[in-house]
Amino acid sequence: MAAIDRFLGKLIREGELRVISADGRVADFGKPDPQRPRITIRLADARVAFDIARHPRLGAAEAFMDGRLLIEEGDIAGLIDLIRFNGRWERGGGNLAAKNPIKRHLGNLRARLDRLNWEAKSRRNVAHHYDLGNRLYDLFLDADRQYSCAYFTDPANSLEQAQTDKKAHIAAKLDLKPGQRVLDIGCGWGGMALYLNRVADVDVLGVTLSEEQLKTARERAAAAGVADRVKFELIDYRNVTGTFDRIVSVGMFEHVGPPRYRNFFLKCRSLLAEDGVMLLHTIGRMGGPGTTDAFTTRYIFPGGYNPALSEIIAASESVKLIASDVETLRLHYGLTLRHWYDRTVAARDAIVAMYDERFYRMWTFYLAGAMGAFNQGGMCNYQIQYIRNRRTLPITRDYLADAEAALRAKG
Repeated sequence: MAAIDRFLGKLIREGELRVISADGRVADFGKPDPQRPRITIRLADARVAFDIARHPRLGAAEAFMDGRLLIEEGDIAGLIDLIRFNGRWERGGGNLAAKNPIKRHLGNLRARLDRLNWEAKSRRNVAHHYDLGNRLYDLFLDADRQYSCAYFTDPANSLEQAQTDKKAHIAAKLDLKPGQRVLDIGCGWGGMALYLNRVADVDVLGVTLSEEQLKTARERAAAAGVADRVKFELIDYRNVTGTFDRIVSVGMFEHVGPPRYRNFFLKCRSLLAEDGVMLLHTIGRMGGPGTTDAFTTRYIFPGGYNPALSEIIAASESVKLIASDVETLRLHYGLTLRHWYDRTVAARDAIVAMYDERFYRMWTFYLAGAMGAFNQGGMCNYQIQYIRNRRTLPITRDYLADAEAALRAKG
């Protein structure tokens, strides 16, 4: 326990953490904080402390998943929030992993290799996460299955309202006109494509690498009677052909990988009409480039990486795409994840019945960890609007508010 005691003693300064070791010894860290109730954890065996001290994030995650790290007071979201709060990004908090330069170098090398993301590997990576079964996502997402950051015009809004407002926010930035042809890269279960068709009278092609998502998206288009105008294909974006007036990509860029950023934007530019508009919505990091943590890479999003804004802009400017509007969503994903986490906890029995207890604990750790990263860490969301021709859009941003208000009125 000596190593973890030193680690926690340095880390936990605000809020209380009580650790009960396998032999019953109790150690308290930090000090009372009226905004944060005390968290109490029990280490079921002596190995847990070693695993956490050696590799804090992955060690803690796997111990929690295996039932070796037990939370007796509070929950996993509270534990991660407490740790993240004490190392929050604004105060210079960073990677909790060991600072050993050899380990850091090897970790960076593994991350670069993992992010190469060849075409066949991309499909396997997508299937790993998105083909888990639609019922799982029905349990914690909104009715439209928007699996990306919502847009809260009021923090008190429901998840359904915030996701509807997200679609309106994006549609306004696309500056849509009836009859235009739209490409949706990474279309998910089809909600965005169907929304754009309904509110703006446009034709949409949605592409995905998930067979589960493709099946559902096509069924939804057929049920809405718009399958002739909203089409979905199981195809890599690199193989799409044609010209589109608008391109939208929500929550897909995280799977591209830095070595492919320039090729991604080069492909998008080749597909975008001369007077076209593109809207990229992606998770990002507020600091410089980094690496994906081992837990996320191993269990959640193999091949995934959240880019720094500098990485995105450097790649897009190299192919002469103009970043005509850049917005940083700082708090919205934390609010979104709170809804997802609470719904997941409420659906515990159903999730355990579908998978098992270990999967449920893994999923709650994933959502709680993401929530901590957005609330206290360096994660955010970027919405970047691109054009090829500087004269494509109105000269001021006033059109966005008017368009968004009109779209919200349509619901």
